[in-house]
Amino acid sequence: MRPTPAAAVSLRGAALSYGERVLWQGLDLDVAPGEFLAVLGPNGSGKTSFVRALLGQRPLSDGTLTVLGRPPRRGSRDIGYVPQQGTLSTHATLRARDLVRLGIDGHRFGPRPRTGAVRRRVDEILISVGAAAYADVPVGLLSGGERQRVRIGQALATDPRILLCDEPLLSLDLHHQRAVTELVDARRRSHGTAVVFVTHEINPVLGLVDRVLYLARGGFRVGAPDEVLTSEALSRLYGTQVDVIRVRDRVTVVGVPDEAAQSPHHPELPHGARP
Repeated sequence: MRPTPAAAVSLRGAALSYGERVLWQGLDLDVAPGEFLAVLGPNGSGKTSFVRALLGQRPLSDGTLTVLGRPPRRGSRDIGYVPQQGTLSTHATLRARDLVRLGIDGHRFGPRPRTGAVRRRVDEILISVGAAAYADVPVGLLSGGERQRVRIGQALATDPRILLCDEPLLSLDLHHQRAVTELVDARRRSHGTAVVFVTHEINPVLGLVDRVLYLARGGFRVGAPDEVLTSEALSRLYGTQVDVIRVRDRVTVVGVPDEAAQSPHHPELPHGARP
């Protein structure tokens, strides 16, 4: 099976392992421009490692991976990256506009020129993500939702063709989850940006995603949400009975085995899941 010529991301026979522990293997996947792919699964299933492989930070154990037709490489300006939220000191002096500026020229060594064009670009980005009101506020003083808006602005600073989001909804309330997902969705619709969105919180993005990549127990399932998030598909993946319950527009996964839920490699389940 050859890569689709227009694919933003293409994997063939891809595998990733740490020593004898296989996270996933035999993965064939093309992510098209403008596609919204949600990556789901318990902790330790290889979701963040999948993102690191796309960033050129973690080589595959087997198979091939191309990003925009080339092997992945670190520091590509064609890729915007929204990392997991870290704890910031309230005494941090880095402002919201400084963080966005780093997305534009943070890769450069030495002093960065203070040009009017760069400042105008930063202002445009802050406005586009709804963060202009706190442009000069230290990032450590922003709420989680405000900080994620700025992080998305930073990721979009180079006008990337691929946007990688690693658990961008963690610790956010429903209002800010909705705001973050709408920003990401608006970007991919307006610019044809491919989105790879790692999350435990599937319900906030369920109506937006085109396909789901569900990683668990060394295997995977990939397809439309209605194909993957079913009792039959997840039961096959886990090798035991797993029930997927749909109530209106929400999905809950019930019956994930104790060994997957309680293993040190799988300490958490997707949002709404119960052992």
